[in-house]
Amino acid sequence: MGADHGASPGSAAARLIAWHKRHGRHDLPWQGTHDAYRIWLSEVMLQQTQVSTVIPYYQRFLKRFPTVQALAAAPLDAVLSLWSGLGYYSRGRNLHQAAGILVERHGGRMPHDPALVQTLPGIGRSTAAAICVFAHGGRHAILDGNVKRVLARYCGVRGYPGDSAVQEILWRKAEALLPPPGKSARNIISYTQGLMDLGASLCARRNPQCGQCPWRADCVARLRGLTGSLPEKKPRAALPQRSTVMLLLRNAGDILLEKRAARGIWGGLWSLPEVEHAREARAAAAQRYGVRVLAARTVPGIDHGFTHFKLRIEVMLLDVERPTRAARRARTAAAASPPVAWLPLAEAVTAGIPAPVRRILVSI
Repeated sequence: MGADHGASPGSAAARLIAWHKRHGRHDLPWQGTHDAYRIWLSEVMLQQTQVSTVIPYYQRFLKRFPTVQALAAAPLDAVLSLWSGLGYYSRGRNLHQAAGILVERHGGRMPHDPALVQTLPGIGRSTAAAICVFAHGGRHAILDGNVKRVLARYCGVRGYPGDSAVQEILWRKAEALLPPPGKSARNIISYTQGLMDLGASLCARRNPQCGQCPWRADCVARLRGLTGSLPEKKPRAALPQRSTVMLLLRNAGDILLEKRAARGIWGGLWSLPEVEHAREARAAAAQRYGVRVLAARTVPGIDHGFTHFKLRIEVMLLDVERPTRAARRARTAAAASPPVAWLPLAEAVTAGIPAPVRRILVSI
């Protein structure tokens, strides 16, 4: 599945370090620090998300939660509110849970051992290694999505990188290419950041700029004309289409939001109630929330894409009368009922809600 190089791993690392010092990124908000909390936060936010998207979220998050202790002490709703729109909300939930574990079991300090870091919720092998490199100067290999592409091309590794057998080969290549033991922490940090930067710039998925690459002399993909075919793509399957109907209950300018279960799509976020069919809207609103429906109409829906399926959201706007206090108390006493909140529209838009729900609220 791969090819060997004539050049030594040490020389490859040295070339990458020299390239990074001259051409790499040095002014990102999470660089220039050994604060493990800030590094961890950036690594989690950068999972499956572009740098340009992450920066404002990162800055707002740190302003609200400047330390791991502040994050651990915060209510989950406040965390998810700041995460809203960044996607992959399990990252925010795991971050909050891991902060509590760090404070309770590790005195608020991130362990130096990647194996221990990897036991925290939401932290995989590559993220744990990156945290320990940037925070502690440890000599550890990383293998995020961009790095998989770089190593698949440089080492000529065939197969889809998501397959466990191919991934294991890439991990061995990543370990072998590390700077030799005994080099300074600054070198391993520069090497690791350089590997990330190379995958984010010159060794892009399309139209790689091989002529400027520090590894061009012995890159298997370049030498064999394989840059367009490596890494190999995952066999594509058509994404399934799903649909739902969201209920937009409105009373005197207030909107009803319902908290979703902790697990599943948009877990722990506030959202609009859902039914399977629009014809159920009136009855469901009355039965679940004790409201009286005054008027109902369909408003424009939206499409939203997830990694594994596409979701068509239809929207029913219901103008309603709120239930009496007695009815509200009875509903609150029902243990099976998920929490609900009536919020002014402007406040609902800024709550911890999924991005498509925000689009719906902004459009009404």
